Amino acid sequence: MKSPVVKKTFALWVTLLSLAFAGLAFAASDVDLSKSPEVSSTASGPISMPKQQERMALNYVNQPPMIPHSVDGYQISKNTNRCLQCHGVEHYRTTGAPRISPTHFMDRDGKVLSEVAPRRYFCLQCHVPQTDAAPIVGNDFQPMPGFGH
Repeated sequence: MKSPVVKKTFALWVTLLSLAFAGLAFAASDVDLSKSPEVSSTASGPISMPKQQERMALNYVNQPPMIPHSVDGYQISKNTNRCLQCHGVEHYRTTGAPRISPTHFMDRDGKVLSEVAPRRYFCLQCHVPQTDAAPIVGNDFQPMPGFGH
């Protein structure tokens, strides 16, 4: 008969391995940004993303710039990142897109890498498509002096 400690340890390992395999399966799958849920307000329905617009001003120091174009159909997976096809260091000169920041090549310890750091690879974690939609929840936020409109 196994002791309670052995049973708990075995259950913990099974749970951790299950989570690890689920994470690997998710990381290996393509993420299609055009299938992401639409944010909608109760008054206006789904928000439409314009194809291209002027870049909006930043509202605070180190704010990630917003995306001034549609990202419908963009895919990001472990093998491809559609954003880097225009913003990557190899392409920005020919596309006219802003170059990806050098900070995106640093790992969490400050070491400079030759490729985009894994924690900076999924662009939409920080950068969002800009829109002039009304806020879903009202607020009285004001940009820092010297920023914003």
